[in-house]
Amino acid sequence: MLYELIGVVRPGRGVNEIKEITKTTGNIVLSSGGVVRGITNWGTFLLPKPARKQGAIYNQGHYFILRFDSSAKTQHAVRRTLGLDPRMIRYSVVKMGEKLEEIADKGGKAEWPARAQ
Repeated sequence: MLYELIGVVRPGRGVNEIKEITKTTGNIVLSSGGVVRGITNWGTFLLPKPARKQGAIYNQGHYFILRFDSSAKTQHAVRRTLGLDPRMIRYSVVKMGEKLEEIADKGGKAEWPARAQ
């Protein structure tokens, strides 16, 4: 099954934290026989509403997307690991499709949609 992970990391630490988090997540996927399709770094944006995490309030977050193929069990392990990581502000894992026909046209890169003018 193809999953898309959208993660928001606390800002200000640079890209190194994102690299560490995606490396850890990718290792979980790969060690269970899954495939990492791609990682997209979106950069820092304002959060829709302030988020409280471990006593701190965040107004901005560094967004990234990770697309991967794995089993549901692996996806649960990824969610558990990210939930325990204090660097993560928010994350969401969405199932993109189950059958090959549904996910054949999905690439590894998740593009930011162009703004309407």
